[in-house]
Amino acid sequence: MISMLEEKLDTMNEHVGEQPWEEDLAALLNDLSQVQDDLLDVLARKRQCMAVADIRGMQALQPVEEALGQRLQACHDRRAALLADAEQQGLPGHSLGELATALQRQGGSDLRRDVRQTSARMRLLQHQSLTNWVLAQKAVLHIAQLLEILATGGRLKPTYGKDAGPHDRGALVDQQV
Repeated sequence: MISMLEEKLDTMNEHVGEQPWEEDLAALLNDLSQVQDDLLDVLARKRQCMAVADIRGMQALQPVEEALGQRLQACHDRRAALLADAEQQGLPGHSLGELATALQRQGGSDLRRDVRQTSARMRLLQHQSLTNWVLAQKAVLHIAQLLEILATGGRLKPTYGKDAGPHDRGALVDQQV
C-alpha cells in the first residue's frame, strides 16, 4: 500500500517537471470562476429585463449569453482534458476536488477551497437559472390566460350539457358583423 502511494507521488513529481498540475488547475478554476461571475451578472440583468418586459434589453443579452456559453464549454473541455491527463498519470481523474486533494497531499497549495467555491457558485447559477425559467413560465401562462379570455369573451364553457348557446362563443373571435 505504501509503495503504491510512493509510486503515485513519484508520478505526480514527474508531472510537475513536465506540466505544473497546480498551475493548470488554478488557471482552470480562475477562468471558470470568471465565466460564472459573468453569467450570474447576465442572469440578473435578464431577470430585470423580464420583470419590466424589456424585449430589446433581452435581445441585447443574447449574444453575450452565447459567448458565455462558448466560454463555459471551453472550460468544460479543459476540465475533461485535465482530468483525463491526471488519470493517465495515476492521479484521481473523477473530479477536480479529488485532484486538488491529491495535489495538496503532495505538498502543493490547497486548491480545494477554490474548487468548493466554484462548485457553490455553480449551484447558485442553477438557482438563478431556475428562477428566470419560472419567471418566464409565469409570463407564458399569463399570456395564455389572456388569449383564452379574448377567445372566449371571458365566459367559461359549461362542463356538462348538450346545447351550446350563443354565450359560449368568443366575444372577439366569433362575433358576426
